[in-house]
Amino acid sequence: MAISAGTRLGPYEVVSAIGAGGMGEVYRGRDTRLDRTVAIKVLSAALSENPDLKQRFEREARAISALQHPNICVLYDVGTESGTDYLVMEYLEGETLSDPLKRGPLPLDQFWKIAIEVADALDKAHRAGITHRDLKPGNIMLTKSGTKLLDFGLAKGNGAAFAASAGSSPSQSVFAAAMTRSSPATPLTSVGSIVGTVQYMAPEQIEGREADARSDIFSFGLVLYEMLTGARAFEGKTQASIVASILALEPKPVRSLKGDVPAPLERVVNHCLEKDPELRIQSAHDLKLQLQLISELPAAGEAKVAAAPPSRFPWMPWAVAGVLLLATGLALWRPWQTHEIKEPVRLSVDIGADTSLDFAITGSEALSPDGKRLAFIGRTGGTRQLYVRPLDQLKATALAGTEGARDPFFSPDGDWLAFFADGKLKKVSFQGGAVVTLCDAANNRGGSWGSDNKIVAALGNREGLSRVDAAGGKPEPLTQLDKAAGDITHRWPQVLPGAKAVLFTAHNAGEGFDNARIAVYSMETGKQQTVAQGGSFGRYLPSGHVMYMHEGTLFAVPFDLKRLAANGKAVPAVEGVVTDSSTGSAQFAVSPVGTLIYAAGKATGNLTEIQWLDPDGKVTPLRKGMAAYDAPQFSPDGTRLAVHLSEPGKSPDVYVYDWKRDTLTRLTFAPEVDNLPAWTPNGRWIAYGSGRNGPLNLYWGRSDGTGDAQRLTESRNPQLPSGWHPSGKFLAFMEADPKTGLDVMILPLEGDEKAGWKPGKPYVFLNSSFNEMWPAFSPDGRWLAYASNETGRSEVYVRPFLGGDGKWQVSNEGGNHPTWSSNGKQLLYRNNSGGIMVAEYKTAGGSLQADKPKPWSEIELVVQFTRNLALHPDGKRFAVLKNPQGQAAEKHDKLVMVQNFMDELRRIAPSEKK
Repeated sequence: MAISAGTRLGPYEVVSAIGAGGMGEVYRGRDTRLDRTVAIKVLSAALSENPDLKQRFEREARAISALQHPNICVLYDVGTESGTDYLVMEYLEGETLSDPLKRGPLPLDQFWKIAIEVADALDKAHRAGITHRDLKPGNIMLTKSGTKLLDFGLAKGNGAAFAASAGSSPSQSVFAAAMTRSSPATPLTSVGSIVGTVQYMAPEQIEGREADARSDIFSFGLVLYEMLTGARAFEGKTQASIVASILALEPKPVRSLKGDVPAPLERVVNHCLEKDPELRIQSAHDLKLQLQLISELPAAGEAKVAAAPPSRFPWMPWAVAGVLLLATGLALWRPWQTHEIKEPVRLSVDIGADTSLDFAITGSEALSPDGKRLAFIGRTGGTRQLYVRPLDQLKATALAGTEGARDPFFSPDGDWLAFFADGKLKKVSFQGGAVVTLCDAANNRGGSWGSDNKIVAALGNREGLSRVDAAGGKPEPLTQLDKAAGDITHRWPQVLPGAKAVLFTAHNAGEGFDNARIAVYSMETGKQQTVAQGGSFGRYLPSGHVMYMHEGTLFAVPFDLKRLAANGKAVPAVEGVVTDSSTGSAQFAVSPVGTLIYAAGKATGNLTEIQWLDPDGKVTPLRKGMAAYDAPQFSPDGTRLAVHLSEPGKSPDVYVYDWKRDTLTRLTFAPEVDNLPAWTPNGRWIAYGSGRNGPLNLYWGRSDGTGDAQRLTESRNPQLPSGWHPSGKFLAFMEADPKTGLDVMILPLEGDEKAGWKPGKPYVFLNSSFNEMWPAFSPDGRWLAYASNETGRSEVYVRPFLGGDGKWQVSNEGGNHPTWSSNGKQLLYRNNSGGIMVAEYKTAGGSLQADKPKPWSEIELVVQFTRNLALHPDGKRFAVLKNPQGQAAEKHDKLVMVQNFMDELRRIAPSEKK
């Protein structure tokens, strides 16, 4: 029932009717308190009894109230008067965009103003998590103060609820009527099983699939098309024919209808109108930037069809150095513009006079989505924290509260920066405020923020990927380790455009990261597949390529985003990128606009120095010089140190270092992997893992290098030795079982030194659905310590070895690589932050009682899967592999930035299928 003039709704007086329809009525009104004209939207009394419709009405109010923007109508008030629900909004004078479009295409000057303002309004709405879902000319008001985007009220509809309003027009919205005094009374948008106005719907809306921000991009593309040409992109005599056109046909080229439209603008409109949401421009923010950039072109208002060749942009004089040149290059480089393939332009980026890069063990750089800001991990005065530098400025700013940060990554809108620190996933806003903790992440290995506002992260270094809401909460498992393929970790994720799939690195036990694989996981199907074999740290670029690291070189392979599959051959793209071969990370970053930035240099992760570490933190060289050392273990008499060592481009081999005589002797020479040496109690033999006959199995050889290697086990599963029983008759090792993951196994040996040793049949000591790792026998042989991730993170436990029940957790805040002291009183281990902990213990009968662990040393080591510490038999000092981060950071204060990089990829790595 219509409300008569003079009726009061709270402090508002109805003046006259503006529109009416399925949802209710819209009136011109007066705010009696402020004496101003307002628009009043009223939900009809009949429909206010429907809880779903009333909820939609309230949702509209909440949506508008969250959108304070000069190009979005203002909500003043919400109220109820005698059972009548109403909204009070800004009253606007003007016309909708539909009115000038009836007269033909818009002049380009008017087009730019409207298009950029609407894109900015959409950007605001999308950042607030609001999808318009009914964007059309009738919902865009043209006023003296600028463009106004209207009607955020459409939600998923219920056709049955509006059977009675079937005669209402779907092409006129309630806000369009409410906001203009020049429009006659018109019916409201009806609610049907498909939400929106058919002629301006995205294909996914028509098909009944969920609409998101990219659906608005499609609808806005249709509006842009109509503003430029004066014609609708998809016509038809019936709704069915319009639907068929949107789903199956392509619109006529814009420039065939209006020849003075700039060619780059036509390409942007076409990009908005891609049928597949994943192939469209992904955000209103990016669309706004592209429109702004094209509008600034000298020929933006006078381009002709005959003048269609790509424009060439003048560069600033090369005399303008440093950051000003970099900023100008960024402003002039337009990745959306198709043009002849250009040569890449490389620029040097200084980090800052007093700041140096800290590569830690993860990626240390990130570029904002618009490519205008660089975030990096740096050190100033010994403190590691996050820095951010606008690329048009000289100075980087440290972000408070980010001490100890690793692996930064931006939110899709560029307003937040996420990172890892203190075993947590955190985020910080560029608008100010405190650092926000999102969830635990004890042994993190990378994260990525998707457009669905979910973060995919490797929260541990020995598990699959997880997903957590960007607002924080409990993480949910996402990927599962492919145990049949030998996976022991999924890490370095990147959420792909559309947030329907994620790229990541899958790593196998006993293999280097140059032999890992780049995989992709579909969140729709729950399946994963390999994109590239032999590399790590995969990253997708909008050019349709996946980049990844292999032996210090950045490779690129064409990638079909729709099929989630490689679409061509991998080729080397950039040589000499700093990598960390102990974790598979690399020091490069790409932005959605296609900018590449990287640190030039050699691998850092496997270049370590062997040093003595005392309990007081004193560090002294044990062997001078950096090399790719790993898995140290002292001989029983403490005079020699076994390690495995990798030469550049080769698999690791076992070496023995006599630290008193300073001699390094190579024991194995097979081209395949030989790793993880384990001394026998008498010091005469060294067991190790070897892949010389297929999967890593157990072998041993004499510690003096004489004689041939002998095979101890034969299995299709990878096996890694860990430690010997003091009797020399049992070798504890790990085996990667496809069903149960890493298990603790025991290899018995029969015989003696004179008669010879004969390996027996291995048996299972511990297996479960969790990983059991790094078993170590106590000095008296009664106990076996090991690490397990059964709690969700790695902790150290002890069990009886020969008979008896019981299990005792020794670590309390994460732990790995347990080591017994020779005095039989202490159990030491490395915690999840890289520090060394010690727990005093006592035994009584068949039980073990451990005291609360205490720090043995505050020095932090790299947290990695293999051993990087060895306790000397005297129990007073460790041999450690020096954390390379400090030395690497001191030598890097510059990054390399590459423009036209996507052009370079298209040239050197073309897709095999166009």
